[in-house]
Amino acid sequence: MEFTTALFYAFSTIMVIAALRVITARNPVHAALFLVLTFFSAAAIWLLLKAEFLAIVLVLVYVGAVMVLFLFVVMMLDINLEKLRAGFWGYLPLAAGIGVLIVLQMAAVIWRGFLKADQVIPAASASIGGTKELGLLIYTQYIYAFEIAAVILLVAIVAAVALTLRRRKDSKYFSPSDAVKVKASDRVRIVKMKAESNRDAAQPAAPAAEQK
Repeated sequence: MEFTTALFYAFSTIMVIAALRVITARNPVHAALFLVLTFFSAAAIWLLLKAEFLAIVLVLVYVGAVMVLFLFVVMMLDINLEKLRAGFWGYLPLAAGIGVLIVLQMAAVIWRGFLKADQVIPAASASIGGTKELGLLIYTQYIYAFEIAAVILLVAIVAAVALTLRRRKDSKYFSPSDAVKVKASDRVRIVKMKAESNRDAAQPAAPAAEQK
């Protein structure tokens, strides 16, 4: 067995075990950490396939950004695990059916690839994981799909910002532009009052005259 093949089986085994622990771990933080391990193992397999660009994108985007957000949200929220496990057995048949369907779809795709394994692989596909080849495909053959995906992401960003900046009645906020424009005369107001002596303040008030 070659060294590359041994590494592939080692990383694949780690990835499968970590993926199983993602859905079986009771602690959400542990599940998120196992998902990070799964992504790193998948990136290592991409490196073995000489797809360096896909491997570094997987690490930077999913591990460096998405998983950090997942961990932050999971650790900040007070998740009631007992309440989440209450309806587990009720959703089990639907979840099992969807899982079996996904496995069948992936098996059909993989089996089709095994049937065509004896065919000659074009030389251009040997460097399909490079940045240059991906850029040529994205900006020539898949340019419309790339632009549609960019528009969808732009709409999602605008919607997220709009939801964040909406005014709420139960939150206190101030306008930074108004704070910058304020002057010293607006902050301090001098009020002139008539001076009163301590003697006048100490004397008790005269009783009111009785009405007849």
